[in-house]
Amino acid sequence: MLPRIRSTRWLIGHTCSTTGFIGRAFSTNWLKGIVLVALPMLALTSLRLAQAQDSYPSKPIRMIVPLAAGSAVDGAARLLTAKMSQNMGQPIVIENQAGSSGLIGADRIAKAAPDGYTIGGVNDSILTMLPHIYSNIPWNALKDFEPISLVATIEWGIVVAEQSPYKTLNDFIVAAKANPGKINYGSGGSGSPQHIAMALFAQRTGIDLVHVPYKGATPAAIAAAAGQVEITYQGLGTVTSLIQGGKLRLLAVSTPERLAQYPDVPTVVQAGISDFFFNSWFAMIAPAGTPKPIIDKLNAEMQKALADSQTRERLVALGVTIRGTSAAEFAQATQKQYELYGKLIKDNNIRAD
Repeated sequence: MLPRIRSTRWLIGHTCSTTGFIGRAFSTNWLKGIVLVALPMLALTSLRLAQAQDSYPSKPIRMIVPLAAGSAVDGAARLLTAKMSQNMGQPIVIENQAGSSGLIGADRIAKAAPDGYTIGGVNDSILTMLPHIYSNIPWNALKDFEPISLVATIEWGIVVAEQSPYKTLNDFIVAAKANPGKINYGSGGSGSPQHIAMALFAQRTGIDLVHVPYKGATPAAIAAAAGQVEITYQGLGTVTSLIQGGKLRLLAVSTPERLAQYPDVPTVVQAGISDFFFNSWFAMIAPAGTPKPIIDKLNAEMQKALADSQTRERLVALGVTIRGTSAAEFAQATQKQYELYGKLIKDNNIRAD
């Protein structure tokens, strides 16, 4: 029968005494030997990690965008990463993972190896809205990601099909009040920014609309252009080409002032809805545990890309306001927005349906 193990030290001594050694002396010398061997190995491991970080990136980087291709975040991400790839000497490959308002793609980011070779390009909905709308999300928005930067804010507007009878935002509001529960709107999914924006707008204007969720902002915008839904609230980067192509009509923008790109389009406030503004984020994140030197490197390369005049001009043309914050500033903004949307969603009883 094997002896009962009373302690680790006892086990070492007992084992050694059966082979003819003095247990206690061997135990001490054995442990010293382990330390002498382990210290150089730890030092070598630390050196290799430091060298890997210094040479970062040494292979392509994958950016998971948990949204449909063609969305405002996707368009901004592609413009930014094209310049970053050029500057860094390694490609940043965009992978779109639409579905469940971004939950699936965000889960992939959270569970990726924290080595800097998988990062995320996300909107604020994923970090600050969805956690208040869905239960049992398999990741924590404030703990399972490392902030890199709030790259830009994306300006928003309300659009209808070009052939729509609604020529102004007031036309739409009057029709919706006369037909409660009969006019529908499209969104990128339950809990998506399009859903939240229109739900808040409906609450503020006292109208009752039918929500039609799609698998991404782009499909919702295309559905509106085709007349399959009557209206949609969208990031301008998603609908710019459809507006310019005569497929969608922009009724109003939810910015404090009119945009230079659309000088004839009123703001929502100018259309009669006091103190109503809405935009969204394009932010960069990494899995929790990604080393700080890599986060700092990605932030620096992002800042360098944003300093390029052509990149800035193309982003602005998408309806983007450039921010380019530090990781710490982004973390603070996320915490603040998380609390703000938590209250708004609770007060307005917004739930995933």
